[in-house]
Amino acid sequence: MTAGMRHAGYSMSFDPSPNRIRVVFNGQTVADSNRAMILRETRLPPVYYFPRDDVRMELFRRTDHRTHCPFKGNAAYWTVAVDGQRAENAAWSYEDPFEDAAQIKDYIALYWDRMDAWFADGEHLDHEGGEGTVSANHPFAGWLIRDASQSSSVADLMTRLADQMVASGMPLMRMRVLLRTLHPQLFATSYTWERKTGAIEAYRARHEILGKREYLESPYAAILDGAGGVRRRLEGAEPRFDFPILKELHADGATDYVAMPMTFSDGQVNILTLIADGPGGFSTSDLGHLHEILPVLSRLFEVHALRLTAVTLLDTYIGKHTGQRVLDGQIKRGDGEDLHAVIWFCDLRSSTSLTEALARDAYLNLLNQYFDCMAGAVLDHGGEVLKFIGDAVLAIFPIGDGSQPSAQACANAVAAARDAYRRITMLNTHRRLSGVVPVGFGVALHLGTLLYGNVGISERLDFTVVGATVNVAARIEGLCKTLGHSILFSEAFAEAYEGELTPLGEHSLRGVTAKQKIFTLASFKEDG
Repeated sequence: MTAGMRHAGYSMSFDPSPNRIRVVFNGQTVADSNRAMILRETRLPPVYYFPRDDVRMELFRRTDHRTHCPFKGNAAYWTVAVDGQRAENAAWSYEDPFEDAAQIKDYIALYWDRMDAWFADGEHLDHEGGEGTVSANHPFAGWLIRDASQSSSVADLMTRLADQMVASGMPLMRMRVLLRTLHPQLFATSYTWERKTGAIEAYRARHEILGKREYLESPYAAILDGAGGVRRRLEGAEPRFDFPILKELHADGATDYVAMPMTFSDGQVNILTLIADGPGGFSTSDLGHLHEILPVLSRLFEVHALRLTAVTLLDTYIGKHTGQRVLDGQIKRGDGEDLHAVIWFCDLRSSTSLTEALARDAYLNLLNQYFDCMAGAVLDHGGEVLKFIGDAVLAIFPIGDGSQPSAQACANAVAAARDAYRRITMLNTHRRLSGVVPVGFGVALHLGTLLYGNVGISERLDFTVVGATVNVAARIEGLCKTLGHSILFSEAFAEAYEGELTPLGEHSLRGVTAKQKIFTLASFKEDG
């Protein structure tokens, strides 16, 4: 008797095999049954499922591999081993199938081409092929070929996909894509589409969320831990609310919840979730059509995710300004430009003695706290960190081509310097209470034009800044300790800054011919 699910455009059925089916691997029978079931699924070859009593389970070794089908459930896998020969992950079973596929619970299936021979009633059995391709009348086929590849971002791809799903008749209430992120602070970024707004909302989840209850009790945690996918029907007398989010969705009118792994080419698991609010939820046809295109869809999402990763890494390791130039193609040795900017150069005081006095981990922790104060203030006030040079920070507040007013860049730089001083003061208060010595620093701000270029060798290039302007900033910073001030400014900066500065006289700078007028902040008390 045939059972299963049949819908227009996609169907799945389970039929008892009329024959006794036997499977041989490395000269031994591994399965032999006259109770086998045949699973037939649209555009896929038929698959034989065997009762476990008719399978030599002593030859099967369970593995950690898992796959997910949105209407059958999560499949566990086994490796078949006979006399030293192995077929890795060659057998699978749905041990806790979804309701629509309850008939195949605990049945075992085997990959046809990983076994040596198949027999039906003693006769050699040839494999019955399937179409194996998406049909021309598939509701997403034309979109996938003509439109999906034109998407410019994750959000754009999701919007196009959601529009296509709704147009096909799917009762889609909400869709979410969770993409893992290679980022020092972020675990993942989720993108959510809501039918009521048609807009995409992005949420950047920090690594700390991995220890929070909201994540640990979510379907995401289960899927990323290798559990496969999750399907929960939210209609009926007793819906299964084994995840807290399901009760919330049910209260919002959801009738079906589907979360499925979306695996990228490097094996990284991401997640696609779909929520329905129509009677009966998603049909087999709905999920079958999506399941057919999911491998290609995953690659499209992967393309956008890789670009996001590239941007993140470039921004993190070489800065936003430099990273954009790399993405724009300025990657050849000798590529460069002149930048008119406020130059920030700061240094940590007594770093050599601190290195000798502190253990490695303690010193690195101190260095990162110091950088949080210095570089954090620069970024928060519109500057860009170009380089960490040991315990020094080289940063800029760009002005443009030199024709634009520089007063705003100067004001931003002064605000950053004041903020950095405030942060260091708070850090030192904490250090004193902890019984450790406070840290000192010096900041120099200069204004001028610097050469920003790509230098090095073809195998190892670096964007760097060179020129007299950078050297002057570094030399002025060296005066901080001599003059007893943590923040100093050049004459060029003072001329462009619209606020009040206090002159400290003319001073000689090492390697610079003419003496330089030096300034510090007016009405600014340093507590040492």
